[in-house]
Amino acid sequence: MIPVATPLPATATVGQGLIAKAAARHWDVIVIGTGVGGGLAGRRLAELGLSVLFVEKGPVGYRTEGQDLRTDLADYTARQARGFWPTPIETRIDAERPHRFFAPLGSGVGGSSVFYAAAAERPERHDIDATEAMPHPTGGWPVGFDTFRPYFTQAEAALSIRGEKDPLSELPGPLLPAPPLTEAEARMFDDLRAAGLHPYRAHEALRRLPGCSDCLGRKCPRPCKMDGRSAGVEPALDTGNATLLPNCAVEDLIEAQGRITAARVRANGRDYLLQADVFVLAAGALNSPNLLLRSTGTHASGCANSSGWVGRGLMFHVSEMVAFWPRRGSPAVGATRALSFRDLYTHDRQRLGLVQSMGLAADAGQIAGHLKGVLSRSRLRGLPGASRLATIAARIGADVFGSATVLVGLLEDLPYADNRVEPHPEDPEVPLIHYRISDELKARRALLRQLLRQKLRRHRLMFLNFGPTLNFGHPSGTLRFGSDPSTSVLDAECKAHDLDNLYVADASFMPTSMGVNPSLTIAANALRVGDAVAARHFAARRKAS
Repeated sequence: MIPVATPLPATATVGQGLIAKAAARHWDVIVIGTGVGGGLAGRRLAELGLSVLFVEKGPVGYRTEGQDLRTDLADYTARQARGFWPTPIETRIDAERPHRFFAPLGSGVGGSSVFYAAAAERPERHDIDATEAMPHPTGGWPVGFDTFRPYFTQAEAALSIRGEKDPLSELPGPLLPAPPLTEAEARMFDDLRAAGLHPYRAHEALRRLPGCSDCLGRKCPRPCKMDGRSAGVEPALDTGNATLLPNCAVEDLIEAQGRITAARVRANGRDYLLQADVFVLAAGALNSPNLLLRSTGTHASGCANSSGWVGRGLMFHVSEMVAFWPRRGSPAVGATRALSFRDLYTHDRQRLGLVQSMGLAADAGQIAGHLKGVLSRSRLRGLPGASRLATIAARIGADVFGSATVLVGLLEDLPYADNRVEPHPEDPEVPLIHYRISDELKARRALLRQLLRQKLRRHRLMFLNFGPTLNFGHPSGTLRFGSDPSTSVLDAECKAHDLDNLYVADASFMPTSMGVNPSLTIAANALRVGDAVAARHFAARRKAS
């Protein structure tokens, strides 16, 4: 286990003996990144007996710390020490002027997942397969829903998923029980059912230990929330087959004769070469492609990039946030994560998505904070007094309506080749995002808002978005898997088409973004990748003997 109370701040160096031993050894697998994908893939491989080296850019940190993911802290060292991704991202959306800000991304053991809200829902069959009722924008994933099904079940077990079966969906049978609804939550469920909706208990990756603090959207000091650290890296280390190198940045991958021969890493101000039979890339959908694009020792266009698709096909969800007040006479619910419904998942063969509660109460502070964030990324950001207007509007809304619950609709994003990420020419650590909000996405967003108004017309609502709001915590699709090497980066097992020993286990692999939070699908695919790597390893061992 990672020591419970041993700090390793970002300014600390990696132990000289540890990095020297890691560099002197040839590993079965090196896993780059320790989020949900890297953590679960590494755990599966370690439990199957392979030697695994986790390489993590960020620190171990304090295992017992509680920490909110802040986007207003700018100092590189301070961000790194707290487990935040240390650099901003730069976006160029709809050909507007560049905009830099800190995205809700983590850097450290567990990656972004230690801060996430633990939402872990299965996708629908039509998210992966083309069905008679719903066409698929890519014709379907190269691996079908039924292949993923057992891995969804395994991921739900590894992440201790709690919740209820959705009456409208092909979701799993019994999950672990969720805690009882409060009286106010139960009334909200009844109100939504009376409106013809089908709410169910949201699926959460929480063990719900005694004294659970509902650490949704923040790092928890207790081993209750299941993430890349608690469900992945720590169990892997417990096997004795895994080693962790924190504060160790991978600079590039070295390629020769169609294989990755080493990863060049920087630690303690020095460069080292780490070697393995197989490399599993899981640095996240913004940073995994950037690493490949920076690895130009053999190919000027970057590693694994013969198709030209590395970094392309970038997708986010569009988050449609709604302040939702109870009907007159019903108690205020406030912050809750209990609710999901899929009544608006599709409409007339249009792909929309899940609606869920966010764990936020729409009081004046929450509304004002959100409105200011939206304004800072909108065309109105230069309007004099815009921030003060947001504060005033939020206070008026809170005074008039009282505390409300924030619902969010996750609108599926679709892959376009020109929506992409690449290293910034002035600072390779800064992801540079080029993105165009398509007309069809704007139309589907308008449809979702219209349907939300119709379905919740008996309730007071306040939309909290001025325009389409991209969820920068849900990037995906930048190393898409597919059957055609000319239009994809990875094959069906998530191995690079161009390379014999490079696999990907983060959200980069997804050819479409689906209508649900990506965490469970990332975890399921990581277990699948782990099995593929292990099967190959043992086959080679049998052949050699």
